[in-house]
Amino acid sequence: MISQRKHVFSRRQAAAWSVFTGGLIAATVGIVGLEPANAQEKTFVSPTINLANPPESLNTSPMPIEVVRAYPNLNISRPIVITGAGDGSGRLFVASQTGEIFVFDESNEQVDEPEMFVDLSDRVIYKDRENEEGFLGLAFHPRFSENGKFYAYYTTSDRPHVSVLSEFRTVEGSQNRFGDPSSERELMRIQQPFWNHNGGTVAFGPDGYLYVALGDGGKGNDPLKSGQDLSKLLGSILRIDIDQTQNDLPYAIPKDNPLVGRGASVWPEIYAWGVRNIWRMSFDEPTGRLWAADVGQNEWEEINLIRKGGNYGWSLREAAHSFTLDGSKGSEATPSLIDPLIEYPHTDDWGKSVTGGAVYRGKATPQLDGYYLYGDYVSGRLWAMKIDEKTEAVLENRPIAWQQLPVFTFGSTDTGEVLMSTMMGGGQIYRFVAK
Repeated sequence: MISQRKHVFSRRQAAAWSVFTGGLIAATVGIVGLEPANAQEKTFVSPTINLANPPESLNTSPMPIEVVRAYPNLNISRPIVITGAGDGSGRLFVASQTGEIFVFDESNEQVDEPEMFVDLSDRVIYKDRENEEGFLGLAFHPRFSENGKFYAYYTTSDRPHVSVLSEFRTVEGSQNRFGDPSSERELMRIQQPFWNHNGGTVAFGPDGYLYVALGDGGKGNDPLKSGQDLSKLLGSILRIDIDQTQNDLPYAIPKDNPLVGRGASVWPEIYAWGVRNIWRMSFDEPTGRLWAADVGQNEWEEINLIRKGGNYGWSLREAAHSFTLDGSKGSEATPSLIDPLIEYPHTDDWGKSVTGGAVYRGKATPQLDGYYLYGDYVSGRLWAMKIDEKTEAVLENRPIAWQQLPVFTFGSTDTGEVLMSTMMGGGQIYRFVAK
């Protein structure tokens, strides 16, 4: 294990440990050198739609959809990841924030006692008072049916505030029925300065690479200025090749990553940056688009489409607004900083903590085809958003009525159905059906 951790704690050590010292080796490198030459030559108008004051052209009529218990007899504590394995087995995997991964047949609506796929709780730390740590991410290798590999992102119990990204395999001879906790191969350890803003979504893209969402590390207002500092991994989305190794790394860095060759002071693993705390992100398989919801600071929540080399503004901007707290100089709208598709304000009605979802591609509810479903953890509200497939302009953002429990996470089955969970009632999973 020591050799597999080496690259995070010693490779470019000064940069890696700057999350503790507050070192600003490249505090503005996220902008310098990547800004279009004419960026300041004309006034740039943000394209973001403020949902509290939308244009008349935006369809905001209620969606004729009901939200119902997908598995009425099933309760899983803090169900933080919901996913299929992409292996054609029809299985659904649900991970608890405490580190247990359960599995059952997606079609078994009466399931009440799911099978334990693998229990990783012996190495995961979760505390209610530090509830942004714990088991946070799970993804299955695109060739899982052949190699039995899956990937987890969690807060380790062996050292305070350290996030671990690891590869696991299934138990040999089990036909991928069970995961093997002893098969862990650590890919990366990331020191977090605080317990919050740990990000945590891991997902494979259509290119076969693994994408990892990291928050800015907390506490609030980005005190270490991680969002615009590319000498830190924090505040970014990573993209790595887990099928190869490179030098002393247990993975390889894709040659077309945007920061490859830009010097030793930046991390070439970074795919996009300037994010605060993505909760959650997902790929839309037919289009390849990467959707991400970024939780705001004091005033705004946002939904983004993630681009390679994109700088999403934090902590110069909060959604489509200049952010100037705690010494941030802020920034007005500029082409070099990507503003979100939509934003909504922190109010009791709208909410205060966005939960990203997924684009519906299932067959059970065809009215939802192509809609991105998302919600808010605080207000419990749900919405269905649709964009123009060519221009990516937002055409619709329609509310979905339900009982408004805290929206914890979303996930997709292998058949494209989108599911949602809440921690309330012992941990429940919901689905979307036509009225």
